[in-house]
Amino acid sequence: MPNEAAAPIRVPLRATSSRTSRSSARSTWSSLKQRALLCKIAQSVCEIGTARMVGITAPRSQDECTFRQRSRGKDVPAMNIGWIGLGNMGAPMTANLVAAGHRVKGFDLSEPARAAAAAGGVTVVESVADAVADADLIFTMLPAGQHAKAVITGADGVLASAPQTAVVIDSSTIDIDTARELHNAAAGAGFRFLDAPVSGGVSGAAAGTLTFMVGGDADVLDVARPAIEVMAGKIFHCGGPGNGQAAKITNNMMLGICLQATCEGAVLAERLGLDAQTFYQLASVSSGDSWALRTWYPIAGVTDTAAVNRDFEGGFATALLRKDIGLALQAGDTTGTPLAFAQAVSDRLDQLVEKGWENKDCAIMVRLVDGSDGSDGSDGSAGTQPGPAAGTTAQQQGARDE
Repeated sequence: MPNEAAAPIRVPLRATSSRTSRSSARSTWSSLKQRALLCKIAQSVCEIGTARMVGITAPRSQDECTFRQRSRGKDVPAMNIGWIGLGNMGAPMTANLVAAGHRVKGFDLSEPARAAAAAGGVTVVESVADAVADADLIFTMLPAGQHAKAVITGADGVLASAPQTAVVIDSSTIDIDTARELHNAAAGAGFRFLDAPVSGGVSGAAAGTLTFMVGGDADVLDVARPAIEVMAGKIFHCGGPGNGQAAKITNNMMLGICLQATCEGAVLAERLGLDAQTFYQLASVSSGDSWALRTWYPIAGVTDTAAVNRDFEGGFATALLRKDIGLALQAGDTTGTPLAFAQAVSDRLDQLVEKGWENKDCAIMVRLVDGSDGSDGSDGSAGTQPGPAAGTTAQQQGARDE
């Protein structure tokens, strides 16, 4: 936009009566304010246009990250990033990093996961050591604490193979004690470390709108922030070591309870003769609203992001929600906190695992409500083929953690 100077504002100087003078003065002052406002708007439009040209967009709210980096440039230079765990979450997250100009090397034992990551521009390598050898930042996204511990502290793992200048970030959802052990192990080996689990699911990973819950030193977070912002809608520094995991397991406990309530409400509404789309729309703007309802409503055809539309394939695996709620129950025991609703959801998830649905999206719990699991006398077989056996390794699982 041309940077043209505004025409000068001329105030009439002819003599008038005092009443006319006061009226004219008010009118002139109003005109001045309007012109000033228009100038500010024009300046803002120019600034926004410039910002868009360099890839910086305004935050959607004050508590959001300082800006969303989608660009290359001196202010946010490209980084070398090592990534372990290229599954349902890792593949879209790394694809966003590559699209933002970062150089990403990734490792996973699962061939489909490796292929998906390669299609997103990741340089897929043959070992953890290869992935982290020259990294500025290293992310791990794995199913459970034992996997994260083995990958990070093992003989050929991250701490044994990466340069000490790298920041190590575990975005798996794991138990708090293991997260704090990893902080201590990293510090003992001379590394900076963050526990930074995420929420938002596969759709949030693909859209780059995940919520990151970070535990560790704020200064270390500032080093990693430019890369995290590519994948994040919001970043919360939750405090010291392990506090990111504390926030995550509490959040996912609440998610599981809301999901169970959504499944029960959706089936009840349908059996009462309510149109599913109408009820979904009214509930999503009423007191029954929740993220689970808006994103995972378990009636086919109501919302595109729901796993029911794809026979509960992909998404947030039942086994992983069961793990997360188990971590919350463990924390409840440790802190003396009664978690009756969480226990009830955990019991429901156990039933799903017993039916062989541990690798199906957790919204399949609707089948325990509508009877399509076979409990109402039907065989429950329509679209409910069990997933792979439960003994699959972390990388073979495709690191499906959220």
